[in-house]
Amino acid sequence: MAQSNCTQVTQFSLAGFTEDPVTQLNLFLLFLLTYLVTIMGNLGIIILTRASPHLHSPMYYFLSNLAFVDLWISTIVNPKLLVDLMSEKKSIAYAVCVAQVFLFQLFGVTECFLLASMAYDRYVAICHPLLYPLVMSPKCCSQLVTGSYLVGLTNGVGQTISMSTLSFCSSSTIDLFFCDISALISLSTSDTTLSHIILTTAASLFGVSSSLVILLSYVAIIATILSINSAEGKRKAFSTCTSHLTTVGILYGACFFMYLFPSSNSSRAADKWAVVIYTVVTPMMNPLIYSLRNEEVKEALRRLLKIK
Repeated sequence: MAQSNCTQVTQFSLAGFTEDPVTQLNLFLLFLLTYLVTIMGNLGIIILTRASPHLHSPMYYFLSNLAFVDLWISTIVNPKLLVDLMSEKKSIAYAVCVAQVFLFQLFGVTECFLLASMAYDRYVAICHPLLYPLVMSPKCCSQLVTGSYLVGLTNGVGQTISMSTLSFCSSSTIDLFFCDISALISLSTSDTTLSHIILTTAASLFGVSSSLVILLSYVAIIATILSINSAEGKRKAFSTCTSHLTTVGILYGACFFMYLFPSSNSSRAADKWAVVIYTVVTPMMNPLIYSLRNEEVKEALRRLLKIK
């Protein structure tokens, strides 16, 4: 009966980080710098991999798609975050909130499966180098990337449908800085059992399956590397994986903390900073990790800029 008298909200308020003006200004400058570095770094990776023939390989094909996804993830969250840090009223329309949920869930899961595809690529390159040109053919790479986007799209549609069944009556304040599906489920005044099941199932199915591919790939990779007699050979083989492992560790650690472990009032601040890691920090760090630790990327950049 209470639900029949419910007046559905047309917009939400975003709690953000703090109400202190000085802290908000400092955060604005920090996140603005982060966003600019993210845009320049990921666009640079995309342009460099397309412009340099030396980077026309499966590894960099996946990397350019990862950079494209990171651009989207960052742009879904950061511009609104920056506006809210300089505004007294932090609100977001219901329709915009739905769009944020759809796009973020789409590209978030797509990134997980792109990282799994990159792990499989490294597995074939190190464990079966003679078969690499045959296995990682352009057609196979295209299918892996297309599959990643399709899985992301499936998740985005599923989470958006889940959100559309929720009612929001008594409270409209989201205790985050953007519309995240887990925060919206907590805010809903309707029965959220089905939404919790969909969220947990999707997080477990997509997160665990993609991470399992990565785990099994690296178990085989490490076993192969340990069988190499030369210390220099071991170092070179492992160096091709360190950038990917760093990215995986940052992203999956934050996502598992946010979606697979229940939050409490005392952990909400930690949840916010976990969200910052995978929405703000990771998209910025990925191009830096892959460029600063990768001699091929640095050499391609020097060739493009004609630096001797």
